[in-house]
Amino acid sequence: MAGSARRRARAAARWARLLAPHRARPGLRVFYGWDDIPEPGEPAAGGTAKFQKLAEGFPNSPHDFSLLYLGSSALPRDLRPLLWAAQRRGAPVVVNQDGVGYPGWAGSRTDAVNEPLRRALLAADHVLYQSEFCRRAADEFLGEVRGAWEVLYNAVDTVRFAPPPARPTGGPVLLLGGDQTQSYRLELGLRTFAALAPDARLLVTGRVVGDPAPLLDELGICDRVEFVGRYAQRDAPAIYGRAHVLLHTKVNDPCPNVVLEAMACGLPVVYPASGGTPELVGDVAGVGVAHLDGWERDEPPAPEAMADAVTRVLADLDAYSAAARERAVERFAIGPWLDHHVELFASLL
Repeated sequence: MAGSARRRARAAARWARLLAPHRARPGLRVFYGWDDIPEPGEPAAGGTAKFQKLAEGFPNSPHDFSLLYLGSSALPRDLRPLLWAAQRRGAPVVVNQDGVGYPGWAGSRTDAVNEPLRRALLAADHVLYQSEFCRRAADEFLGEVRGAWEVLYNAVDTVRFAPPPARPTGGPVLLLGGDQTQSYRLELGLRTFAALAPDARLLVTGRVVGDPAPLLDELGICDRVEFVGRYAQRDAPAIYGRAHVLLHTKVNDPCPNVVLEAMACGLPVVYPASGGTPELVGDVAGVGVAHLDGWERDEPPAPEAMADAVTRVLADLDAYSAAARERAVERFAIGPWLDHHVELFASLL
C-alpha cells in the first residue's frame, strides 16, 4: 500500500473511532493532528520537531484525545473537522504559532496560506507565539486571538546539542544550515562565502532549490563547498561540530530551530537582522546584518555586508562561541520548555 493510501486508511480508522459514542475518560491525552509523529532522532522540522519533543512526555493519542495541540507550520489536512471534534468532546485547543503568509514570500497565495492559520488561531483556547515577531505577524495577517496567549520561544536539548571536544583545524568552516528552499538563501550564502578568505570552507545542508553548479563555477568555489543534504536529528550535533560559524540567510525567519541548535553547540550566528532571529541571538551570540525589511518584498542583505559580519565574528570567535552556548543554556533549554507545557496543560484541563 502506497504511503498516501496508508495515511488515508489510518485517518479513516481514526475518524471511525472519533465519531463513535464514547464516555470521556479523565486525564491528559494529547493529539497533535497527525497519526504518526517521528520517533526521537528521526528527521523532523518545523511543527513536527516540536511534536517530536513533546511526544516523549505526552504520547500522541489520535483516538481519545482530551487536548488538541496544533503547530501552525504543520496543520493537519482535516483541520476543520478536527476542530469540530475537539469542541464536541470539550477538548481545549492549543496552537503553537510560527510564521504567516505575507506577500514577500507567498505572493498571490498569501490569503490561501493564511486561511487555515487563521482558522486554527481563532479556535484556540491558548496560543503560544514562538517569538514577539510571530505575534506581530499574526496580529497583522491573521487577527487578534480570542483566547489567552503568551510568547514561548522554541527550545533545544542542550545536553545532546553541545560544543564538540575540538573544532576543525585549518581555515574557518561555515555552516549554511536548514533547508535551502528559497533560492535567495543559497545564493546569498554562496556569495557571502566567496567574499571570505580562500582557506575557508562551507557546508550546506538540507534540500536545495535549483542547480547550484553554475553559480559555484562563476564564483570559483566548487572545491570548497560541501553539500551535506538532509540528515536525521540524531546526526545533527555532529554536523554542527564540523563548523565554526552558522551562516543563516533567511529573512523574517520566525523562530528558527537551526539557530538554537547551533548556539547550543557553540556556533555564533551571522544572519539578516529581521524576523525572530534577533530575539534568539541577542547582542552577544552573533552579528545581525541590517537590510530593507518589510512585508511586500524579501530583500536580503548584501553578500559583502554578511561577509564583513562573518569576519567580525571570526576575529573574536572564542568569546562569541562561549556567549552562544551560554545564551542557549540559560534561555532556551528544553527542560523549562517542557515544564511550562506541563503547567499549561494542567491549567487547561
